[in-house]
Amino acid sequence: MTTPTHTAPSANTSGVRPLDHITVVSLEHAIAAPFCTRQLADLGARVIKVERPVVGDFARAYDQRARGESSHFVWVNRSKESLALDLKDPHDLAVLKKLITQADVLVQNLAPGATARMGLDAATLRAEHPRLIVCDISGYGNDGPYRDKKAYDLLIQSEAGFLSITGTPEQPSKSGNSIADIAAGMYAYTNILSALIQRDKTGEGSHIDVSMLEALGEWMGFPMYYAMDNASPPPRSAAAHATIYPYGPFAAGDGGTVMLGLQNEREWVQFCQQVLQQAALATDARFGSNAQRNAHRQDLQKIILDTFASLTTAQVMARLDLAQIANARMNTMADLWAHPQLQARARWTTVDSPAGELPALLPPGKQSAFDYRMDAIPQVGAHTDAILQELGFSGVSSRR
Repeated sequence: MTTPTHTAPSANTSGVRPLDHITVVSLEHAIAAPFCTRQLADLGARVIKVERPVVGDFARAYDQRARGESSHFVWVNRSKESLALDLKDPHDLAVLKKLITQADVLVQNLAPGATARMGLDAATLRAEHPRLIVCDISGYGNDGPYRDKKAYDLLIQSEAGFLSITGTPEQPSKSGNSIADIAAGMYAYTNILSALIQRDKTGEGSHIDVSMLEALGEWMGFPMYYAMDNASPPPRSAAAHATIYPYGPFAAGDGGTVMLGLQNEREWVQFCQQVLQQAALATDARFGSNAQRNAHRQDLQKIILDTFASLTTAQVMARLDLAQIANARMNTMADLWAHPQLQARARWTTVDSPAGELPALLPPGKQSAFDYRMDAIPQVGAHTDAILQELGFSGVSSRR
């Protein structure tokens, strides 16, 4: 891997971030809740991550690919404080309950019913702390017949119908990343921001109930409407578009792959004239509309591949650019690490971690008003003693 160039600090010197005044306590593990709270931390929130003593969040042990640290954990846990508590221990549970009295937001994605058994359910907490915002993240939501089912990312991809439209005609495929967790984390994040704005208006906190199924279900809007009233769903078409053609990957003569997409008839004419250099194809009856091109995609694919076989990837992309046809190179992870656009826009910085400094992408969205918080990824229990002292508990914890 080529280590990206470190980004110089921006010109923002105020040191003020949107959520500097907000404290978030999170009973979190895996991806959905940590992804949500990391984004709150990016905006300046103090995020106290409650972990099991010694072992911590089980995502810490998913792999050791980030210079000895877990790739998943490194991604979603920067800028947090780690508080190691055994929540089956009455003393440690009392610590947590006192901590919550000083919090603005509680986020949790524990097993269904776990917080209620500890007296930390939203109804109980908000009766005692009306300004508290409680966000529950679960597979299926806090009620309904699926409430108590275990839910992992792949299972939700299946339940939400994502697998039915993703893959090849012969084989469904899951997303290469944790798309259901990411969707749930994003909706938890935006709901919490909305609740904070609402609290500023009303003085009241709220209860947010985010379901992974509902989050990914929202992202399935196009295929759902495409298949409404028992119509046929979009076919699984690998990396190609299910209904627009040509729109997908095409091999070049040097072994590279170019992704391209046509959106309208003007682009089709340009594609025939400048890319394929076969102007007569523009009036070929087989390809006279997108519907016709889609119906005859095998014939058109052969023509495209035969043309591209004599060209390098760079030559194909140059022709596409000249014709103003949208295109992209199918990059690997190594290509993304070294992507010239990310370098040119100064999107890389570093964060500290138990493994030393690691490169990190800045959050999406360049900000002129403030700098994102990009602090260290914590060791298990790294902040336990300091937080216990802050809360007034005598002695220090030996747990890490």
